[in-house]
Amino acid sequence: MAEPIAIRRVAIGADHGGFELKEAVKAHLRKGGLAVEDCGTHGTQSVDYPVFAQAVARLVADGRADRGIVVDRAGIGSAMAANKVPGVRAALCYDLSSARNSREHNNANVLTLGSGLVGPDLALQIVDVWLATECTEERHLRRAAMIEGGGERSDGATKRRGDGGGEEGGRSVAEAMIRGDGGAVRGQENVMETLTESDIERIVGRITELMGSATSGLAGGACSNPACAFCASCMETNPEFVRQLVGVGADRVAHRPGGCTLPSELAGYIDHTLLKPDASRDEVVNLCEEARRHGFASVCVNPTYVRMCADRLGGSRVKVCSVVGFPLGAHVPEIKALETRRAIRDGAREIDMVINVGALKSGDDELVYRDIRAVTESCIDGGAICKVIIEAALLADDEKVRACQAARRARADFVKTSTGFGPGGATAHDVALMAETVREAHMGVKAAGGIRSYEDAEKMIRAGATRLGASAGVRILKEASGLSESADRDAPRHAKVGSYE
Repeated sequence: MAEPIAIRRVAIGADHGGFELKEAVKAHLRKGGLAVEDCGTHGTQSVDYPVFAQAVARLVADGRADRGIVVDRAGIGSAMAANKVPGVRAALCYDLSSARNSREHNNANVLTLGSGLVGPDLALQIVDVWLATECTEERHLRRAAMIEGGGERSDGATKRRGDGGGEEGGRSVAEAMIRGDGGAVRGQENVMETLTESDIERIVGRITELMGSATSGLAGGACSNPACAFCASCMETNPEFVRQLVGVGADRVAHRPGGCTLPSELAGYIDHTLLKPDASRDEVVNLCEEARRHGFASVCVNPTYVRMCADRLGGSRVKVCSVVGFPLGAHVPEIKALETRRAIRDGAREIDMVINVGALKSGDDELVYRDIRAVTESCIDGGAICKVIIEAALLADDEKVRACQAARRARADFVKTSTGFGPGGATAHDVALMAETVREAHMGVKAAGGIRSYEDAEKMIRAGATRLGASAGVRILKEASGLSESADRDAPRHAKVGSYE
């Protein structure tokens, strides 16, 4: 196993869209005692992100910085630009799991963030996890080295990388910038002046493609302007509540079928959930269609529907989440392991398992550990995320701590407060206690159950929750935006943003 290196100097850069978040990250790094090399930009005037992404990447590649961080609006273009610099492995990270994975498995040395995807609090958590995680396993280091060798053809000759020359004279300035041929544009005062009309058309087309479903399904189809998805003029296209949750740290928000349309930059935070016992096939089919249409992060369904959901969502980015030992947790470990493996085999990529609450209350912590470990091992083998539901409402504080310690010891990815079927849901006290217990392991905390107001949700996240299963539908969106329910009493009813209740 390789020895981790000490991180002393971090290069950081951003375009105008990422400037404010870059400044927050820079202050955070310096407060932590790290030296920071700021490659710009130094204001909000429009600039070209590849220039700053590659400036950071070159410092890392030359060894003048131990790691690099780049921020733009989406984080995608900066990752592409940085990866054109030999020796750089840039990764776009949008939650704690992707941050940890990019380091542990891919040995990423440049982190890119999208200021439109993550809020400042979550971004700082991502940065902390990314800097603290090391790639030490030989198999992962070997695979990362294979990425470095990607420039070698099978005949042994080396492919040309972006060297400033530009292999094809007809390539546009915009293409050169993204490709990494900085020489094609370096030193120009105003790159826009050099763009042809066809360049601009391609850029506009690409922006429209990236916005994707931002305008699909807008309320009543009333607005056809893509920019509307990012304004603050209406609740349906820009729910301030969800944005504020993301801003203070949430990386997932649960959502039930039929809920209001959300902008595409928020859709990736939503777990579209339907776990009621009488859920019909047609309802689950509709759940999948909504998830695909809006680009949600996942659908969360009972095991019997996993394969159907996986088939229907094939070719999309929507993951399937399933539950194990749900909702009582009283299955034996072997059955939970089999249930997990079957769900993963059917297509699940996230598993929410319920612990053996009775064993915990009986003081049999070893059984609780084996119970969780049986599931996490299955998840690790199958490449799935494991979230451990402790049903906090049934536990005393010392029992909550012991449950979280068992989940941490078993290498779970998250601990979660509640099933939504128990005697109570999440409390800020529970979330804070759980977050403190698993913090050093860089695990996430999901608050679920009983979150019925904007104030409730904000308390959960400020207490340490990094995901929410919230009863926070249109009523809470209106509460956050200052609208009254009575003003829309006759409008079609939306289902709740969902806990499992």
